[in-house]
This record gives sequence, C-alpha cells and structure tokens, in this order.
Amino acid sequence: MVTSEDLKILPDKPGVYLMKDADGNVLYVGKAVSLKNRVRSYFQSSRNLSLRIQSMVKQVDRVEYITTDSEVEALVLECNLIKEKRPKYNIRLRDDKQYPWVKVTLQETYPQVYITRSLKQDGSKYYGPYTNVTALRDTVKLLRQIFPLRDCRYDLDRERVPRPCLNYHIKRCLAPCAGMVSSVTYREMIRQVCLFLEGRQGELAERLKREMEEAAEKREYEKAAVLRDRLRHVQAIMEKQKVVSETPEDLDVFGIAQDRAGSVVQVFQVREGKLVGREYFILPEGEESSLSEVLEEFITRYYDGSAFIPKEILLPVDLEGRESIAEWLGRQRGSKVKLRIPKKGDKLQLVEMARENAGILLEQERNREKQRQNYVTEILEELQNVLEMNRIPQRIEGFDISNIQGTDAVASMVVFEDGMPKGSDYRRFKIRTVEGPNDFAMMQEAVRRRFRKGLEERQHVATENGKFAKFPDLLLIDGGKGQLSAVMEVLEELGLTHLYVIGLAKQEEEIFLPHREEPIRLSRRSQALMLLQRVRDEAHRFAVTYHKSLRTKRTLSSGLDGVPGIGPKKKQALMKRFGSLKRIREASVEELMQVPGISQELAEAVKEHLS
Repeated sequence: MVTSEDLKILPDKPGVYLMKDADGNVLYVGKAVSLKNRVRSYFQSSRNLSLRIQSMVKQVDRVEYITTDSEVEALVLECNLIKEKRPKYNIRLRDDKQYPWVKVTLQETYPQVYITRSLKQDGSKYYGPYTNVTALRDTVKLLRQIFPLRDCRYDLDRERVPRPCLNYHIKRCLAPCAGMVSSVTYREMIRQVCLFLEGRQGELAERLKREMEEAAEKREYEKAAVLRDRLRHVQAIMEKQKVVSETPEDLDVFGIAQDRAGSVVQVFQVREGKLVGREYFILPEGEESSLSEVLEEFITRYYDGSAFIPKEILLPVDLEGRESIAEWLGRQRGSKVKLRIPKKGDKLQLVEMARENAGILLEQERNREKQRQNYVTEILEELQNVLEMNRIPQRIEGFDISNIQGTDAVASMVVFEDGMPKGSDYRRFKIRTVEGPNDFAMMQEAVRRRFRKGLEERQHVATENGKFAKFPDLLLIDGGKGQLSAVMEVLEELGLTHLYVIGLAKQEEEIFLPHREEPIRLSRRSQALMLLQRVRDEAHRFAVTYHKSLRTKRTLSSGLDGVPGIGPKKKQALMKRFGSLKRIREASVEELMQVPGISQELAEAVKEHLS
C-alpha cells in the first residue's frame, strides 16, 4: 500500500511512474514534469479524480518511477513502457486485436509491402493505423496493380529462386527473387509506394511525369509507357479526392466526441490540400475523463511508430503537454511540428467538421450497440428456453482436447460473454496425468483443474479478482454422451452439479444434456445452435493452435538434442530465426552464425548433427 512516506521521497524531476497492484501487475504508466507533484495528486483526498482513475487508485499497492532529463524523454519512455507492459488503465488503440498497418521492410535490399498487426523496431516503415480493414486491403490490392511489387516472403538477402513465378510473366512483379531487376530500380519504385501511402499523390504524379519524359527523351519507350500507365492510375485517384484547403499543405485534423460510455476520435488526413483519408477510433474512456486528457493520450499512441507525421496538426482542444508532444513529434519527423487550436478560417471549419463527424459516429456506434444487444438477448433467451435454464447464459465456457495418439496432449477453455468471445479469459492446459489416447480422461483433468482452482480462489480472494473464480452460466463440452458423462463425474466430485452442462456432438450437431436420453436437435438455421457452434469451434481452434506449437517445439528440440553447447535458449533462437528444422538443416554455417550465441564451432556441430 502506498504510504505518505512513499510520497515524500518522490523526486521533483521529470520522469515516468508505474502504478502496480499487489500482484505486481502494471495498472497505469504515466509521464510527469514533476514526479512528486503528479503522483501525489492521485492520493489527495480533496482531488477531483475521474471514476476510472478512482477505480485504479483503489488497486494501487506501490508506485515505481524512472527519472529522465526532460519531459520529452519521459514521453518517449512512457510510449515504450505502454507497448511493453500494456497497462489496463492506459488508452490503447485496440479493439479485439491490434489495428492493422501497412509495413514496408526498408531494411531489406528488395523491400516487401504487406499488412501487419505487429509493430517492431526493425528498420521498417509503418503506415497507419487503419480501422477499415476492407478499405486497407483494397488499397494494398490497388498498390499491387499500379506497382509491380513482389508478394513473396523470401528473405532475398539470403536466398534466391532459380526462376521467377507467374507474376513476373504477367508483368505483376519485377522478379527480384531471380535477380531480374537491380536493387536501385526496385528501391526507387518503393520510394514511390511510400509517397502514395503518405497521401502525397501530387508529388508522386510530378515525379512519375518527370521520369516518363526523361525516358521518352532517351527513346526508352517501353519504360515510358509503363510510367505513363502508372501516372494515369495516380491521377485518377487524385480526381476523386476532395479539396479542403486552398493551400497545398499537409495536415492531420482531430475531432472528438464523448458520452458516459466512451469516446470517438475522428482523424482527417489532408495531404497537399486534399482530404485523402479518414479514420475513427472508439475508446472506452468516457465523460469521467476530460476531452483534453483523452486526446493527449490518444495522440501519443496514434503517432508512436508512424512513418509519416505532417508538419501541422489541428486540435479541437488544448493539451496540457502540447509543447512536449510537439517536440517529440518533431524529433520523429526530423523537422518542426506545430500543434494548433484554430480560432477562425478554413482550419477552424476543418476541426468543426471532424468534431461533427465524431459526434455522428458516436451516435451510430451507440445505435449499433443497442441493436446488437437486442439481437444477442434474443439468441440467449432462445438458448435459455431450449435448454430449460432458469437464467440467461450470459457467460459460456467451452472445452476441447487436442492430441495425436496421446502425445502433446492439451486442453483449451474459451469464454463467451453476451455472445462474444472474451479472449482475456481464455485458458489452456497441458495434460499432465493421462498417458495414451484417452480423450475422456483428458477432458476430466482439464475440467477438474479449472474448477478446483476456481473453488480455491473463491475461498481466498475476492470473486472478481480470481482468474478462475468466475463460474459459467453454461459449460459446453465438445462431444457426445461419453464426454458429457466424464465431465459430470468431475462436477459431482467437486460438488458442482448445479452447473448447467451440455455436450455438442459434431456429426449431427446434437445437443446432449445430463440425465436425458434423447438429444436435442435444433434447426441448422437456429441462431442459438450457431452460437453454440461458434463456442465449440473456437475451443477447437484454440486447442489445436496450442497443440501445434508444442509439437513444433518438441520436434525442433528433439532434432537438436545431442548437439554439445545447444541448450533451450539457443534452440529457441534458432527456431525464431529459421522457423523449422528443415530450414536449419538447409542453412549454411555462415547463416547459422548470424544467430545470437551461435559460434562457428557450434554452427559446424549443428550442421554435422543434422546431416
């Protein structure tokens, strides 16, 4: 627990603080000009804190801090720690998954361009984030139509192919894999792709026109024709873009709307005076946090890792750390960045348009949520009636087993709440006590461990804090009578026969209930059955994924067993670099030596062992 003595020793310097609970989990990461003043403000009884922060402070057991030389350094460190720790109470640009980005692997001689959900400090450029995945895929598809980019995932700095694929012959790729194009020519095309992704189509069009004319003057007519077609595509896109500024400038425009349930941030991307893109983000922070607070934290997450930052950003409200954020953005851009709150003129109209759009999107989102909730309630009520339950099954847990003849046996537990998967509550079990192919006993072990742990947590910790303490309204087992009977034996042993349990058999999609001879058969169009199938299939997917990962690790481990000097860490490093035992076997000694910790002696030993 944080005491007054802890608060007294805080330094009056800029830095980053980490709020942690009793288990050491990071609840919140924040930056401050003065750690002493900022952290103490959370624990002053007279302080008017938002409900979200009040909830967090109640859980704080200790505060750790790192001092920095400036507020900007604190901001950089804060961004890195949030990405690493993923604290519960910080704003993150996430829904169920990380928002997608377009990745350009500039660290490669022949860069790739593809969609990713993972940002890494690997020398690549990332464009995004994007909220409309369909539109993003269409954009990448259009890029491949305009530019003959390679879509293979070969590491061309290490390997080549004997002949190019079909894409080369239909002029959809320049075939760098087979050495058919120089790196200089290919990287010039990649520079054009980056201009396109940055929304600077005007600059790209001018460059293409200049190159086309130069090619024509040199009588390189085939090259000029290719550039002409590329220019026409870009000009066609530019014609569809709306002019919103009389001056050809690059801007990002932010608008924000809030209600009690959350916020929506609208971002307009203006390039060369034209509106080239718009994205919106739904955040859980509502009216308990100020617009300024939400927007400031959002902006640092939005631009962290971004490949392009405009030199001017328009805001609807002022930010407490506006100057330090501007300096931080300027460092990333390589030149000065202005954060402005316009008071009049066209730029004020842009901000008002973004704010108005944010309000409309917030209202639409609430209407969609209401419609979805009504739809889900109808499905759950149907399920309640079909299974003759005394309450709506708001929380459903599904179990499945995956193994091959008893080896690498695992079980999965997935959770659906209000008809939607809740990934944070998923659990997986490595089967410990069962030998050989006995699915019934494996299912018993998984269910026994899950509920035994839940009962222990209910005795020692608050119900809402335990990982297993929350019990399901409905327990779904993948299988028929046999699997269901095996699970019921475990529940009787634990005194939990009051739980509702069903088995869902795959072949006929029959629903089996305890102490009932005949199964329930629902129409294949029944929404209640479809929900049960989703839970069953998700449990199966989660179990199979875990089983495959264990099998892959075991295969690699056994393949490298007996090599002197190769322990678990070096095996993991080799697997991370090459991906499979086959590729390790095919790698040269020099390539093996590029893996951290692998000396020439070790690399030669690996080659000799695998050959």
